[in-house]
This record gives sequence, structure tokens and C-alpha cells, in this order.
Amino acid sequence: MEQSTYDASQIQVLEGLEAVRRRPGMYIGSTDSRGLHHLVYEIVDNAIDEAMAGFCTHIFVTIHPDNSVTVVDNGRGIPVDMHKQTGKSALEVALTMLHAGGKFGGSGYKVSGGLHGVGLSVVNALSYLLIAEVRKEGKIYRQICERGIKKTEVEVVGECDPKEHGTSITFHPDPDIFDEVDYEYEILIKRLRELAFLNAGVTIVVTDERPEEKLESTFHYMGGIREFVSYLNKNKTVLHPEPIYFTAAQSDNPLETASVEVAMQYNDDYTENIYTYANNICTTEGGSHLVGFKTALTRVINDYARKNKILKDNDANLTGDDVREGLTAIISVKLVEPQFEGQTKTKLGNAYIKGMVDSSVSDGLSVYMEEHPAESKLIIDKCLQASRAREAARKARDLTRRKTALDSTSLPGKLADCTDKDPANCELFIVEGQSAGGSAKDGRDRKYQAILPLRGKILNVEKTRLDKMLSNAEIRCMITAFGAGMDNDFDVSKLRYHKIICMTDADVDGSHIRTLLLTFFYRHMRQMVEQGYVYIAQPPLYLIKKGDKFRKYVYSDEELASALEEIGRDKIEVQRYKGLGEMNPEQLWDTTMNPETRLMLRVTIDDAMAADQIFTVLMGDQVEPRREFIETNSKLVADLDI
Repeated sequence: MEQSTYDASQIQVLEGLEAVRRRPGMYIGSTDSRGLHHLVYEIVDNAIDEAMAGFCTHIFVTIHPDNSVTVVDNGRGIPVDMHKQTGKSALEVALTMLHAGGKFGGSGYKVSGGLHGVGLSVVNALSYLLIAEVRKEGKIYRQICERGIKKTEVEVVGECDPKEHGTSITFHPDPDIFDEVDYEYEILIKRLRELAFLNAGVTIVVTDERPEEKLESTFHYMGGIREFVSYLNKNKTVLHPEPIYFTAAQSDNPLETASVEVAMQYNDDYTENIYTYANNICTTEGGSHLVGFKTALTRVINDYARKNKILKDNDANLTGDDVREGLTAIISVKLVEPQFEGQTKTKLGNAYIKGMVDSSVSDGLSVYMEEHPAESKLIIDKCLQASRAREAARKARDLTRRKTALDSTSLPGKLADCTDKDPANCELFIVEGQSAGGSAKDGRDRKYQAILPLRGKILNVEKTRLDKMLSNAEIRCMITAFGAGMDNDFDVSKLRYHKIICMTDADVDGSHIRTLLLTFFYRHMRQMVEQGYVYIAQPPLYLIKKGDKFRKYVYSDEELASALEEIGRDKIEVQRYKGLGEMNPEQLWDTTMNPETRLMLRVTIDDAMAADQIFTVLMGDQVEPRREFIETNSKLVADLDI
């Protein structure tokens, strides 16, 4: 091999914002849809920082017909005077230089989110055109940039009312950078609604000018995270009408200046939904604030129960799982220098926050429970029911555990297992009914494909407590076959198959069974879904025959119409498959199970909060939200098979 020279000439120095354009993923995570929408969040975060500092009350976000975006706020406006260190206007510095902004050193902003002084310049670098306008002191200042490079100086382009102030940023995402430049209104309003909840009193208006009838949403919540909790519980039956709320602040140590807000409300569900934020950033991996909350919650409820003789001396304490069953909570902390840890940097690491949240929850919840004995009794009763169910579930769970991953003697009898023992190679088809199960068993590749037939519909776990759920034979079969446990005991490394495939009929009953399965997986084996191990098989809807030789399977009504167009309508025979059992083993293999020809959908969770809400609507107790959902979305259904 030829010896290559490695010397100083090969060391590259990327000037200005060239590094951002060369490696955009380092700054915004990706160049797909997620990264595209992140540009908007970065500019909005700057406006939110102004709001947290007390200078901004309104933020306007507009998507224009060409997919450019304008973000306007009524904050102080980016400074336009000369920056002594660089000799340039402060606006130009903020637009064209990385790590330049008012978020360093704590003088401009005590608390901030976003990319900490990187956001605006990164958006500028990744836009083929960006126009910044600043209104302050009776003048309108403007600077234009292209792909991060200034095209004009900071110019005065007009006058305004001396009382007007704020910043307007219009940017056109660069199609040379992004896979696709097409903003989704629903994605944007979800995050902007969340920011309005987290910053009480701020008004955020979102407008989409692309449809014939433009869309507009206004978010304004004086109740802040209290209204956030009510919003999350809107389709659930709550135990107390108003969320419990408390807040605290600390400013003794300048480096540990922080504030804590907690809002919580119990409902009659069996799952917990706790969301944590640090400086408006969702900390999906939790961290010190979540630890402090959980510790205080468990202690306060146990102390109250013992003080009021609800728990006797010989009774065991309620566990954390007991006291969090049916709890919806928002924990929002704002601090000077957040330290983010974890694999995705979404875990808060500041140690002092743990004690601060613990103290806030301990004091606030204790006072609430003393002042609201009736509501407190309902909460304690629910915790006690959870405790009794947990103990019953522990006994039932022992029946579902396998001694070792290879101990086939403990596998359910109805499971037709595969011979390969490497989970990465193995697939498990969960099949509806004995008829389809028989075809699947005969048609599969026995080396790596296992078949588990289910009898009818499993329990709706959204409405079922753990002990009752574990007494259900079909659910026990699945848990045992998967081999990885469930809930807190779930260990994804022990999963026996890395493809869990729901293979149900293409009719209403099949869709219902599939939804029941997905509800069970999401609520009790969520890691399995998050890591991409759950799939939905796509059996064909029709078989088209013409003469003795032409046969074609089609998977949708649109595909059927297209295939009539292709082969003509004369002398064709169309067979509609109502169930998997109507296919013989060879047909099932060719259409649905053969890795070389099959179609499958991988189930993903992009938004845990949205997933929780949709499962609650579809599978919960309340009928009206479900009816409303069906009526709203019925227009999206091309073919309804009843």
C-alpha cells in the first residue's frame, strides 16, 4: 500500500459558518423532517428566552406558501450597535458567528434554552436566504444573508413607533441541505403549544398560509403547566377537579439560581404519565429533577397515610409504582447552567436540582393533603388498590417468567417456535385464530419464523388493572413467548425475537385486535416498541386473475384500480381476502411472510405524549372523545370494511 503523507497541509480550518453547512447533523441532529422543523424551534427559543427574561409577551410564527418561515416577537430586539470585540454590528455577529449571543456569562439571559447562542447563526447557515429585521428606538434595521454570508450591511430601512420593539426573522431553508423542504403544521403546533404551556402568559400565534383557507392557531395559557396537565387529562376521569400545583425559587448562589414548577393530577387510569423539562427542553431520560419528585411523592403519601392511620403499623409502605399509578404530572425547572447527560443528552444532571424539587414537592404536597382531606383520601385509596393489585400481579407474574432464555419446556404449548436461537435472526408472528395460525405454521420457514396463534381478542389493557391482565391466558402466552418480562422488569436484551409481527385480518376485527396488541406493547413493553422490534404485517386485500396465467396480489384499493387500468377489465376475476385463513400456506408465504416479497410496517414512537393521548382516546372509558375522533378522521378513510 502506498504511504500517504500526513502533515499540516491536510489540516482543514473551516471559516465562519462553513462547518455548520458541512456537518449540519452536529448542530440540528439531522437533515430530515426533524432537523427542518428544528430550525423553527431555534428561532422561537430565542423569543422564549426574551419572554423568560420578562421582555416578550407575543410570538408570531408564519409558514409562507414557499415554505419559508417568519418568526416575529415583541422582545427587546437584537442589539444593532457596534460590538467592541469584533468591530461589527451586534446583529451581524449574532447572525454570522457561532457561539455569539447574550446567553453566555449570564448577563444577557439568566436562563435560556435552545442551542445557547448557536441557534440563530446555525439557522442562517442552513438557509439559502435569511432576512433579519429589528425594531427599536423608532427605527427599523435590516440585514440580509445568503447561506450564512452577509449580503447587505445592517441598514435602516424605515421608521416605526418609538414604542415598537422586537425582532423578525424570515428564513428559507436550503434545499441543498435538507432532504425535503416541506413544513408540517401539526408538528409545529405541537411544540409551540407545549412552549405556551411551559411559559404562562406568553401568546404564540401560528399561521399556515399554504392552504386555500389559511390555518391559524393561538396558544395562550395563564395557568401554565396547570393547564398543561388538564389538557393531558382531558379524555380521562380525574380524581380531583383541579391539578395540584406548587412552585419554588432559589437565588442564594448565582451559579445555582433556579426555579421549580410542579403540576400534578390523578386519574382513574392505571398508567403514569410524568413529563420533565429543563429550560423548556423535554428531558425524556429524566434526571435529577425527576428523582427529587419521585422521592418526595412516595415519602409524603406514606407519611400522610400513616399519620392518618390509613396504613397500620404492620402494613408495608406504598411503593413508588403504587403512588404513581394514574398520575399525570409536569415538572419544569429553569436554571442558569443546565448539565445534560445520557445517550441523547436529554437527562438533567445538576445535582442541586434534586434537593430543590424534593423540598418543593414535600412542602407543597403536604400542605395540599392537609387542606384537602377528601381528595387526599381518594388518592390514598387508589394507591392502596394499586398496592393490592401489584402484590397479586407479582404472584401472577411469577407464572410467566422463564427460567432461562433457552428453556423451551416453559414455553406455551400453542407456540410453534423456530430452531434458530439468535434473537437477531428470529421472527415471531402473532396470528389471529386457529385457521390462520395453521396456514402460517405450514407456510413459514421453521428455521427463523415462529408462530403464536391467539384465540379471539385479548383484554383491553387500557381498562384493566395488572393483576386481572396477568390472569388472561393469551397475554401470559405472549409474555412467556417473548421471554423479556414486562413493565419495570422488562429487559429488552432477553427478548427472544427481534421482529414481533402482528399479522391480523384486513377487516374491522383484525384492526381492533391489532390496536389491542399495540396498546399492550406500548403500555407494558414500551422499550420493545421504541427500539423498533414491533411490526405490522400487510396481507393483500385482493387477488386478480386473468386467464390461466396472469395472477397478481394487490394491497390497496388504489393499487387495484391501477391494475385494472393496466390489464383491462375484460375477463378478469377479483378475489377479496376477508381473512388470512382464506389463503393456503403457499399464498400466505408468498404474500405476507417471505422477506423477499412481503410488505411490513415498523411501529415507531416519535412522540410519547401524543401516543398516550391517542391510546387513551381509542381504548379508554370515555365514549365521546372516541366518537369525536372517528367523526373528525372519517374523511381520511378511503375504504371502510364493515
